[in-house]
Amino acid sequence: MAQLNSSAPPPAAAAAPSDTAAGTWSRMRLWGIAHAVDDLYQGLVPATVPYFVLDRHYGYVAASGLTLAATLGSSVPQPFLGVAVDRLRVGWLVGAGVALAGIGFGLSGLVPSYAATWCLIMLSGLGVAMFHPAAGKAAREAAGDSAAAMSVFAAGGSVGFFLAPVLATPALIAWGVGTTALFIPPAVLIAFVLLRHRRRQGAATVSAVRAGRDQWRPFAVLTSVEVVRSVAFFGVNTFIELYWIRDLHASRGLAGAALTCFLAGGVSGTLLGGRIADRLGMVRTVQIGGGLALPMLAGLVLTPGSVVPLLFAVLTGLTLNLPFAVLVKLGQDYLPTRPGTAAGVTLGLAVSVGGLLAPLLGLVADAHGPRGALAVLCVVPPIALGLGLFLPEPGQREVEAARPEAEAAAGDEAAPEPGTARR
Repeated sequence: MAQLNSSAPPPAAAAAPSDTAAGTWSRMRLWGIAHAVDDLYQGLVPATVPYFVLDRHYGYVAASGLTLAATLGSSVPQPFLGVAVDRLRVGWLVGAGVALAGIGFGLSGLVPSYAATWCLIMLSGLGVAMFHPAAGKAAREAAGDSAAAMSVFAAGGSVGFFLAPVLATPALIAWGVGTTALFIPPAVLIAFVLLRHRRRQGAATVSAVRAGRDQWRPFAVLTSVEVVRSVAFFGVNTFIELYWIRDLHASRGLAGAALTCFLAGGVSGTLLGGRIADRLGMVRTVQIGGGLALPMLAGLVLTPGSVVPLLFAVLTGLTLNLPFAVLVKLGQDYLPTRPGTAAGVTLGLAVSVGGLLAPLLGLVADAHGPRGALAVLCVVPPIALGLGLFLPEPGQREVEAARPEAEAAAGDEAAPEPGTARR
C-alpha cells in the first residue's frame, strides 16, 4: 500500500496541465480580450480630452468635467451592480456594458453641445461599470483557483488602457474629435461575441455558490490596499510625461516612450503577479509588490539623465501592478458568496477613487513641479506594504475559529460519562 501511495501523483501534479501558459490562455482568452476592449474606452477618455480642448475650445474646468463624468459613471454604480450580479441572473450585463461603453464614447465626438458630450461620456463610464462585476464573476468561474489564469483577465484591462492613446492619438491628430465614431465597431463586435457565448453556455445556468463565510474586515483592508495602489498608478500615469519634458528636458517623443514603458511594465507585472501568487501565495505577492515599488519609484525620481530612467519606468509599472490580479482574486476569496460585489469594488470603485485623488497631486505639481508630485508618491508603497501585513490568507480566521470547537469536542469525547467512577 505504501508503494502504491508513493507512486500516485500529488493533486498539484494532476492539475498541472491546465496551469500551462497555453491552457490558461485557452480558457481565459475571451475574458482577457473582452476586458481589454472594455477598458480601452476607459483609457480613451483622458486620451481624447486634450483634443476637445483644441477643437472645441473647452476650458480646463470643462475638460476636467469630462474626466469627472467618466469617473463618476464608472465608479459609483459598480458596488450596486455587483450586488445585483450576485442576487440576480444578469449575465447579459457583460455584453450590454461593453456595447454602451463603446457607443457612448463613439457618439461623444459627434454631438455639438457640451451637455450632450458630458452625458454620453458618463453613459460610456456606466457601460464600463456594467461590465466589471459580471465579467469578474464569470472570469473567476473560468479561472478556478488559479491566480495565473485570473491575471490574464486582469491584464486584459491593462492592455486596453495601454492601447487607448496608441490607437487614438494618430486618428485624433489627423481628423479631430469626430473620429471617436471609429471606436464603436470593436464594442459592438465583442458584445455580440459575449452574448453569443452566454447563449451557448445557457442563460438559465445558475452559477454555483462557493462555500465559506464572508470576511468583511480583511476585505476592507484589501480595498484600502487597492485604493493606495491606484493612487500611485494614476499619479505616475498623469505626471510621467510632464516629468520627462519639464524636469528631464527630454523631447515629447521620449516622454511618450516613458509613458509607454510604464504601461507596458504594468501589463507584465499583472501577468507576473499571478504566476508568483500561484507559487508563493496571494498575500505574500501583495506584500512583495508594496516592498519593491518604493525603490523603483525612488529610482525613477532620482536617476539622472532621460534614457536610463526609462528602465525604472518599466520597473515602476511592473511592481505597482504586481498585486493587481491578486487583489481581484483575493477579494473574491474573502467574499466567496459575493464574487460580483467583490469584483465591483476591487475592479471599479477602489481603482476609480485613486483616480479621483489625482487632482491633489496636481496641487503639488503646481507648487513643486512634476518631480515633486512623483516624490510625494514615494510615501504610497510603504503604506500599501503596511496594510498588506494585516491581510490573512482566505479562510484563515474560519480555521482559527473552528479550532477551539474541535478541541472542545475532543475533550467531551475523552471525558468519562456522568456517574462513572474512575478507578
